[in-house]
Amino acid sequence: MRGLRVKRVRTVKDGTLIATVDIGATTNTGYCTCADGRDTKVFKFGNTREGFEKFWHTVVAARNRFTCTEIVIGYESTGPYAEPLVHYLMDRPVNIVQVNPLHTKRLKEVNDNSPGKTDDKDPRVIADIIRLGRALSVVVPEGDAAYLRRLNNARERHVAERIALLNQMQQLVFLIFPEFKTVLQMGGKTVRLILKKYTTPEKIGSLDPHVLGEEMRKRSWGKLGVREADLLIKAAQSTVGIKEGLAGIALDIEHIIAQLEVVERFIAEIELEMALTLERIPCSARLLSIKGLGVISVAGLIGEVGDFSKFRTQSEIMKLAGLDLYEVSSGKRKGEKRITKRGRSLMRKILYFAALPMIGKNGIMHEYYERLTGRDMLRMRALVAVMRKLLGIIHAILRDDRDYVGVYCAPKRRLIKRAA
Repeated sequence: MRGLRVKRVRTVKDGTLIATVDIGATTNTGYCTCADGRDTKVFKFGNTREGFEKFWHTVVAARNRFTCTEIVIGYESTGPYAEPLVHYLMDRPVNIVQVNPLHTKRLKEVNDNSPGKTDDKDPRVIADIIRLGRALSVVVPEGDAAYLRRLNNARERHVAERIALLNQMQQLVFLIFPEFKTVLQMGGKTVRLILKKYTTPEKIGSLDPHVLGEEMRKRSWGKLGVREADLLIKAAQSTVGIKEGLAGIALDIEHIIAQLEVVERFIAEIELEMALTLERIPCSARLLSIKGLGVISVAGLIGEVGDFSKFRTQSEIMKLAGLDLYEVSSGKRKGEKRITKRGRSLMRKILYFAALPMIGKNGIMHEYYERLTGRDMLRMRALVAVMRKLLGIIHAILRDDRDYVGVYCAPKRRLIKRAA
């Protein structure tokens, strides 16, 4: 893992060259300036090796021209288009920083009292933000951490794809068989088996309840049987579903089921690869010692954070997750504390789903959660507090290099009686 701590960069010193880039999908806009205001013209370069080399040669030439001793390269953190350039610059003697797009938007209106956005204007605004010391340094995951990040991103995309396919299938089934979901819940493997073999209500209505019930019993491991099969068959025989274009809808359902099978096989392959990768990362065993944290959550957190040792304090890692608190107060009015949500959204999502089982009756955060809700705290706010506490525990475990031991009880102090 290579990279710098995610923290605010201090005001740029004299003798530092600021090189900024407005990132684009095909063409980038570069700009170089110094702390004293001397600068170059805005220039264009592409997302190719020749383009990156042109940018680097321009930066080096500007450093020599202005006799600078350090180089800070900054960009606006929008989308994945900056990653190839960041990786290209990692082995060079530069300090790579990024700026918040919200800061860029607000500062550009301050500069010329205009909300206008142009490729020539943006890199100059980014340079002003860096000069003010309002940029954040960049952590670039490498090795297994980078691999886990890519696996986690791929899993998120395909889970979203699976949800979209299930929604499409539910809508199509409703058209031809609205009563289906009154008997069986959509999305299960048993439902998929029935729709794959008997796509239309007519096929389901012609089945024998015992034959269908036996198939359902085997597929659902005994949870469903003849009773549910009989209800489904009777509902199919009296359905109010549409009849026109039935064959086209049935063909669409069959295609969606085939897509679902492919997507779920790929998700299972990703999850297996996550488990194998975690075996090569020593700190993963520490995280898995926390009751309630599974392979998917641990792999996702390592992929999002990278090297936990780069974060010296809990406040730094809270900012990375966007779980740091803020309030809006004025005069006698004191605002409520909220999380900023300015960090990595996927990291917050992972912590959210990891915290859910921990607040259950046998979860390690159950008492803490109940204590918060017992003070009339809203349940969602209490859950966010659990997420923050969980992230703090993870940071402490990896900082101290020790397993999670549950409730910690400090040793009782020995009482020494005073002499009479």
